[in-house]
Amino acid sequence: MDNRTNTIAGWVLAACVSALGLSIVSGMAFHGEKPEKMGYPIEGVEETGGAAAADKPIAARLATADPAKGAEVFKKCAACHTINQGGANGVGPNLYATLGEGIAQGKGGFAFSDALKKVGGSWDFDKMDAWLKSPRKFADGTKMTFAGLGNADDRANVIAYLNQQGSNLPLPAAPAEAAAPAATEAATKAGEAGETANVANAATPAAGAPTVDKAAAVEAEKH
Repeated sequence: MDNRTNTIAGWVLAACVSALGLSIVSGMAFHGEKPEKMGYPIEGVEETGGAAAADKPIAARLATADPAKGAEVFKKCAACHTINQGGANGVGPNLYATLGEGIAQGKGGFAFSDALKKVGGSWDFDKMDAWLKSPRKFADGTKMTFAGLGNADDRANVIAYLNQQGSNLPLPAAPAEAAAPAATEAATKAGEAGETANVANAATPAAGAPTVDKAAAVEAEKH
């Protein structure tokens, strides 16, 4: 009886050891780690850390925009839009001569969303910049499914390219942001130099100094 009990106990112990070993091996084989970045990337949307830095005005960015780079970025849009003159509408409208045109108007009878129709006005540079940044924020309820271009320079390049395709609107004057601080600094330095000169000119030599009092100089030579 004792031998049988010992045998059963031995088998139970062996089974426990085997189970523990399998658990350890399984944990090593299927060990999961927290990914470095959570979630999934969305094309066209930039990652930002903390508060997003304010974009420069579109007028400033257009001054250095490159239409050739804009043509490359526009390839993301080509799946839904044509841009050649007389091009057919697709998922989205043909975009030839869009800048300066009425928002959600024309385009060969394309069926624009009511949300975009409510915006009103014409496509100027600022509106196009806002639209390309986030279509849903620009016109909540739009049928446009593209998430937007988070890179401000990419948007400026695309707008410069779009403008060349049948619109050719004059570019807005770039704000003189860099010139203003430089002028202020120059004026400050000039003011400081003027104050220094005034202090030097205002210094009055002591009475009797030979350089300013001829009588004192003669008297000094006698002694």
